[in-house]
Amino acid sequence: MDKEEYKEERFTERCDDKVESIGGDYDLEEEDDSPVEEVRVTISNTDDPSMPCNTFRMWFLGLIFTAIVSFVNQFFYLRQTQISIGYSVVALVSLPMGHFMARVLPTEDFNLLGWKFSLNPGPFSIKEHILIGTMTAVNTSTAYAVDIVILQKLFYHSEKPFIAGLLLVFTTQVTGFALAGALRKFLIRPAHMIWPSTLVTASLFRSLHAGNNAPGDEGRMTRMKYFLLVTLGSFIYYWFPGFIFPTLGVISWICWIDPENVVLSQLTGSNGLGIGTIALDWSAASYYVQPLVTPWFAQVNILIGFILVAWIMVPWAYYTNLWNSKDYPILSPDLFREGGEAYNLTMILTKNVLDEKKYEAYGSVRMDSFFALTYGVGFAGLTATVVHVILYNGKEMLARWRSARLENEDIHSRLMRVYPEVPDWWYISLFVTSITLSLITCIVWDYMPWWAVLLAMVIAIFFVLPVGIVQAVTNQQPGLNIVTEYVIGYMLPGHAIANVTFKTYGYIVNVQALTFTADLKLGHYMKIPPRIMFMAQIISTLISGVINLSTATWLVETRPKVCTKDGYPFTCRNTNTFYSASVIWGAIGPARVFGNVQGAIYSPVQWGFLVGALLPIPFWLLARHFPNVTWLKYVHWPVLLAATSNMPPALPYFYTNGLFIGFVFAFLLRRYRYNWWARYNYLTSAALDTGVAICGLMIFFCIQSWDGEMPAWWGNPSDKNYDHCPLGAANYYGVIS
Repeated sequence: MDKEEYKEERFTERCDDKVESIGGDYDLEEEDDSPVEEVRVTISNTDDPSMPCNTFRMWFLGLIFTAIVSFVNQFFYLRQTQISIGYSVVALVSLPMGHFMARVLPTEDFNLLGWKFSLNPGPFSIKEHILIGTMTAVNTSTAYAVDIVILQKLFYHSEKPFIAGLLLVFTTQVTGFALAGALRKFLIRPAHMIWPSTLVTASLFRSLHAGNNAPGDEGRMTRMKYFLLVTLGSFIYYWFPGFIFPTLGVISWICWIDPENVVLSQLTGSNGLGIGTIALDWSAASYYVQPLVTPWFAQVNILIGFILVAWIMVPWAYYTNLWNSKDYPILSPDLFREGGEAYNLTMILTKNVLDEKKYEAYGSVRMDSFFALTYGVGFAGLTATVVHVILYNGKEMLARWRSARLENEDIHSRLMRVYPEVPDWWYISLFVTSITLSLITCIVWDYMPWWAVLLAMVIAIFFVLPVGIVQAVTNQQPGLNIVTEYVIGYMLPGHAIANVTFKTYGYIVNVQALTFTADLKLGHYMKIPPRIMFMAQIISTLISGVINLSTATWLVETRPKVCTKDGYPFTCRNTNTFYSASVIWGAIGPARVFGNVQGAIYSPVQWGFLVGALLPIPFWLLARHFPNVTWLKYVHWPVLLAATSNMPPALPYFYTNGLFIGFVFAFLLRRYRYNWWARYNYLTSAALDTGVAICGLMIFFCIQSWDGEMPAWWGNPSDKNYDHCPLGAANYYGVIS
């Protein structure tokens, strides 16, 4: 067998796809490259189709990390301070494992039912590595539908069979992938649909697979050694804020001046506005801001938006007693009666549906001013995003929409011709199956009517392409959660579970479609055979769905008082906020909360829609009139208004501590120690995440699951007031609900 015959045979074995004929070998000229500069400097314009990709190593490591990441991220999702293992951690940890398997696995060929394969087809390749990362990346965020299952069991006491929840998870996660197939022509193949976030990921993988003796690296610590050392340090340190000395994570030192002063506690306590609170806990400081990863420009916008809302608007509203705010805590995701008592939803429901007579007798729902204002800011952020994109990117978006239909293929599209494309009928079959299962699930287990399923899908499909173009060009993804809640809240008022189910199908299907599309674009850049990418994404998504739901079910059934303050650390801040939203938008309905029905006092927040639409206009006009005033170009109202979109459940001190770390790393070190920053910054973030996650799991499984506790002392008070500021969660009159 000559060299070319051997190469062709090995390619067929390694990638498990036949090479499509494109008229002979493609001759790549030196000047033939992407027309987009960012892509040219990041992505290689060559490809080696013989490189291993569909291998035993890839599937083994990919499935292992899928299981681990799905479990860890769901486990920590229910905790007070969350930890999320992302792309970078998996990329770094799987690399030495892949190289180790390439050294120790047997190289001989095996024959299984006529299929010839090798456990070890050669050196561990970047294509295998990217597929491993992609299998875990689609599961970095836990399945959104799991919250519906928890909600029904703990809050609405109407538990459904496990299979019902599993089908709900499967259909909401996979339907989006089916839509992604329809987006390939417009969002993947065109050169100008660059998907900036995929360039970062591609750069990470290319750096990890570059030679160890790169110019300028002589005598410096290897990236892997640095990663392991920081991971070890993070693991050792987290024993203190995570178990031995929890007060380290919430040092509200200003509050200690006078802990009995209610106003001081509300302003400076960790459960209040957190002014001055120091969090020596990486899981708290990093989760929402991601200070070592988020660009400094974006962090500045977040900082301004945070101060504007959390430290200016909210204190003004609270201490002027807007909406009788002083009867409630200054920051809480909970719902209240008019006098400040906790709102008992069972008093207004009959068979989990709003009973209008009971509601009139019991009284309308109330929330703290922070919660109400963040809804108004969310309304403003939605319209500001639309107007901002039209003003700043409108002409460019229109041109790129046309180019998506008309432009010639770039080098990357031509190189991908060698790999057979996923047939359309695969995506169509997947979509039809998903829709069918969605209808069966929602009708059989009474989640919502059949027409609501179809309407949610129409909303997701209608918005997926325009939102996808925005994300592909600007790296922004306007959220549809408010739109979906509003629509079904008016169409099916009084039905809480139907509301959150509709939101999940209308919102998360759209999000999942674009998440999958981004991964397909990464595969396009890195020349991953599309059919292998398809199978890797589908299989990992199904496995992660089972693990997400199983993990959440296990925790709910085994942890006492889970999702309550007494269930610390499993307080489920996100799920509690999800519950409050289900009450506001579903059980009671937007008309009774934000409309003009039966004393809906929060109707003024709907002005946020108009305010958000108007805010970008004067700054756009000023930027055009004064083109030399640089700072005007950086005023980005969608980012400013989205800064507090995670609050609640996020706490203010998460932001302040994260932004301070971001100032050190994203600004100071990047500007004054660029070589160190370029080499170690992202590794540092990944290593800190990994160390905290491993330590958190060890604390739980080795100590807490056996009912072990750290003895109570000042740094670990028995009353769980770790910040020693007990009135931070009280109302203005010092009453703790």
